[in-house]
Amino acid sequence: MPIYTHDRQFHLQGQDVSYIIRILENGQLEQTYFGKKVTDRADFSGLAPMPNEPLGNANFPLKNSGFTLEWARQEYPSYGTSDFREPAIELEEKQGSRLSHFVYTDHQVIKGKPELEGMPGIYGGADECETLQITLKDAVLSAELTLFYTVFHLRNVIVRRSELKNTGADSFSINRLMSASIDLPDHDYESIQLDGAWIRERHLHRSKLKPGLHVIDSKKGVSSSWHNPFLALARPITSENEGEVIGLNLIYSGNFRGSVEVDTYDTTRIMMGLNPAGFKWELVPDDSFSTPEAVLVYSANGLNNMSQSFHSLYNDHLIRGQWKHKERPVLLNNWEATYFNFDHKKISDLASSASELGVELFVLDDGWFEGRNDDTTSLGDWTADKKKLPEGLKVLADDVRTRNISFGIWVEPEMISQKSSLYQQHPDWVLKAPHRPHTRGRNQMVLDLGKTEVQDYIIEAISSVLRESQASYVKWDMNRTVTEVYSDALPASRQGEVMHRYIVGLYRVLEKITSSFPSVLFESCASGGNRFDPGMLYYMPQTWTSDNTDAVERLKIQYGTSLVYPISSIGAHVSASPNHQTGRVTPIDFRFHAAMFGAFGYELDPQEMDGHTRKVVVEQIALVKKERALLQFGDFYRLVSPFEGNDTAWMTVSRDRSEAFLAFYRVLSQPNAGLKRIKLTGLDADKTYEVEWQEGSNRRHRQYGGDELMNIGWQIPPFFTGTVKTEDTHFYGDFQSAVWKFKESTKE
Repeated sequence: MPIYTHDRQFHLQGQDVSYIIRILENGQLEQTYFGKKVTDRADFSGLAPMPNEPLGNANFPLKNSGFTLEWARQEYPSYGTSDFREPAIELEEKQGSRLSHFVYTDHQVIKGKPELEGMPGIYGGADECETLQITLKDAVLSAELTLFYTVFHLRNVIVRRSELKNTGADSFSINRLMSASIDLPDHDYESIQLDGAWIRERHLHRSKLKPGLHVIDSKKGVSSSWHNPFLALARPITSENEGEVIGLNLIYSGNFRGSVEVDTYDTTRIMMGLNPAGFKWELVPDDSFSTPEAVLVYSANGLNNMSQSFHSLYNDHLIRGQWKHKERPVLLNNWEATYFNFDHKKISDLASSASELGVELFVLDDGWFEGRNDDTTSLGDWTADKKKLPEGLKVLADDVRTRNISFGIWVEPEMISQKSSLYQQHPDWVLKAPHRPHTRGRNQMVLDLGKTEVQDYIIEAISSVLRESQASYVKWDMNRTVTEVYSDALPASRQGEVMHRYIVGLYRVLEKITSSFPSVLFESCASGGNRFDPGMLYYMPQTWTSDNTDAVERLKIQYGTSLVYPISSIGAHVSASPNHQTGRVTPIDFRFHAAMFGAFGYELDPQEMDGHTRKVVVEQIALVKKERALLQFGDFYRLVSPFEGNDTAWMTVSRDRSEAFLAFYRVLSQPNAGLKRIKLTGLDADKTYEVEWQEGSNRRHRQYGGDELMNIGWQIPPFFTGTVKTEDTHFYGDFQSAVWKFKESTKE
């Protein structure tokens, strides 16, 4: 039984996690404990803070005259009644009061997990999880707040959200309603977050907590590359494989806010949800508002264990449809090969050349629709350009498929160009503020997806493209952030609802299209990784990780991304050298070894390859096809961080521990480098593994015990020492890498 209910206490138990809530003296909820699993008992009140004398000077008129929320560890803190930390909820009555006081009234425990209507979320059956619903009421506001907690029997995960209902006769406004808030009893943590920018996404940053408020957020209309909607708190001793860590990830694709606050009593509050900046929602009588879901993960065994909890949860209970647990095809995208400059013959020749290499899917990127010769025009007009494709999209797609390769296509449906037929017909469909200059991003504007007619247009336009082309893959792009947030569909008092309505409208569009074309593989993109979040993964099982295809840069980008997101969701391609984003020249093997751990493909012109390179690429593709189940869906372990030095290493292990892939990367050559040994992890200590590898011109073969590889480590083959390059020298020069396959030995 994972949920225990007592008189004034609730105890949620997962595989190795406990989450305990108590009802406080004033009827509000206390966050009593979140951490390693403990045995249930009827009274955990001894875990509550017990000051020797009253703290603070704003006390509730209770029997305990010293009771105040100033030091209480609250479950869902409100604004303005003796708690001076960040609130989870702030409401505004018509007369201007922003106070609220929600007290416990009821609860229920249900098998399984209720669906969150109109929004992405975790799903789970009655045999996998249970959900606790706690209802609280504010009698003055006539409002009902329900807190949802889902716990999985065999996972260290708690899924949370909040729902507010107006049960009164008057409207009020929601200024803030967070998905989750957790109060922890001390501040001996380091915060971990994933930050960056375009072509520099999800770099890992770790810093010690200090008194005050620390915030990550997005006000860009997308979850953004600046800060991913993820936060973690790790003990200072926590490493990849040891120590305690709490992770928090928001299932949402728009403006969000995550915060960590250390108060004057050295307790810590971590919070995640919709960004209150620019947000205000009018809640009319009998109406309800639901927050996005937040996923809480607890690990007592380091960051790798936390990551695997996120990965397996998202693979098993977030990603849906025919591509759930399905190996991804090897693709070639024409963007860096042609940009806007192509015609039917050029695309046909590229597809033919790609097919000869073993590529399974050809993707036609930007530039295929009417008048689209650069980025100044045509977004919204989703019909084939008659000059480039005089016979139309269907004929081109059929021609590609005759080359024994599938056809995929790029679209950017949320955007509109001023130079387009759609804008001439519907200038009112654009998000823009009246009497204000209208900024552009990539020469384009943003459609108002809060309008049902705009949603319906996109659904039909993209469905028509898919029906005509019979595409088996769609790359769904979004190449600008949102500015001048104003909708002429809403009155002045409701302009604070625009961005959330946009995201909910986007989710309706995605649900309609993806459910109408269930066999199509959809990939999310937003100038690369500007919207890499669980909300998009609910509809599209993979994301274009970054527009930066430089293999060196990808080590950091993919390392950071793997902290939360499954390897199968990480789009990773081999591109041309010199790289188009950095100008860096790297060997084809190094580029391949960086890209092979993910949804794999190529971003180059195969017709420009010499004979040797073509032979190498054929071998690369054959290897990925043979091993992609392990590469994309094995348990992923980070071993050596690119944020801490010149080397990177990671590995993926099959669920039955019978096989594994290890990858090692050294960016710059080091003179007379020392010996390098890496301790592997995730193997079976009792198994014997055999491995073959190339060392210079020699082929090596050995057997190792799983305990040996994990406790002593794997010796990296010899580096060039600066004197004589021998036949055993494996690493020579900059940008060197290798992968090794370990397989359980069947020999006695």
